[in-house]
Amino acid sequence: MPRTATTVALVALALIGGPGAAGADAQTTRPDPKDLVVITGTVRVERGETVHNVVVVDGRVTVLGRVTGDLVAVSAPVTLAGTVEGDVVAVADRVTMLPGARVTGDLSYGDERPAIAPGATVEGKVRDENWADVLDGRFDVVARLVLWLAFTVSSLALGMVLLALAPRAADAAFAVASAAAGPAIAWGLGLFIGLPVAAVVALSTLVGIPLGLAVLLALLPLAAIGYTTGAWLLGRAIVPERKSRALAFLAGWGILRAVALVPFLGGAVWFATTVFGLGVLMVALWRARGGPVEPPRVATWAAPEAPQSS
Repeated sequence: MPRTATTVALVALALIGGPGAAGADAQTTRPDPKDLVVITGTVRVERGETVHNVVVVDGRVTVLGRVTGDLVAVSAPVTLAGTVEGDVVAVADRVTMLPGARVTGDLSYGDERPAIAPGATVEGKVRDENWADVLDGRFDVVARLVLWLAFTVSSLALGMVLLALAPRAADAAFAVASAAAGPAIAWGLGLFIGLPVAAVVALSTLVGIPLGLAVLLALLPLAAIGYTTGAWLLGRAIVPERKSRALAFLAGWGILRAVALVPFLGGAVWFATTVFGLGVLMVALWRARGGPVEPPRVATWAAPEAPQSS
């Protein structure tokens, strides 16, 4: 079996607690006479002793004798004064090689750079695998994808519900966006910046704490409504009015969620969409106090009437 495959198999055996794997109170166990596998405990290979593979998940490793296979330490410092004829892998802790120690394979480490004394030998490569950085990077990617997926599903559901409950309000919002984009942007910026500031000011006074908390709690749903409104406005600007409202919303929503996957650009587009959507809603609500919002009138050209013959 190749060395990499052997290492993976031994680590898997240790992590799942395979036959004879050591428990929290045990020291060393030997599922195979040539292998030492420990979950929690200490492995010590004495002078004149020969073993095959050594795997320790949590504990300590000391090799004074000979290891004919690989040595894997997940969270365990390793002290070598003997010989390891395979690879040495230290994920979290340091490998210390004393004078006369010898590793015929590679020495791979994660967080702690190995201490190799004069007279110690590594015949393969000494490699920094950066496992912590790799894991952190993968965790960040997964977390961002999960957050994107959650917001995508929730915004889709919210937009469809709002369209079903208030279709005429959606039409009124599009009319405002076409006729009063400037005031809508101004109102949106005022709400986006002013509400958090007002909440912080209210929290600084004993009497205003309930009001400040209420405003802070309302910011997230308000931003979600503003974003879905912006998606509707974008979709309606693209999809002709003879098409359904749901199709228009889906078009705008799909574009925005695709752009959200792009770093930096996604955040900027989210901000612009949310601000504009909030502003449009505010202007539409203000205008609704005085009656229905009429759609903008588009000037049409008509041919002059032909003179009547006498």
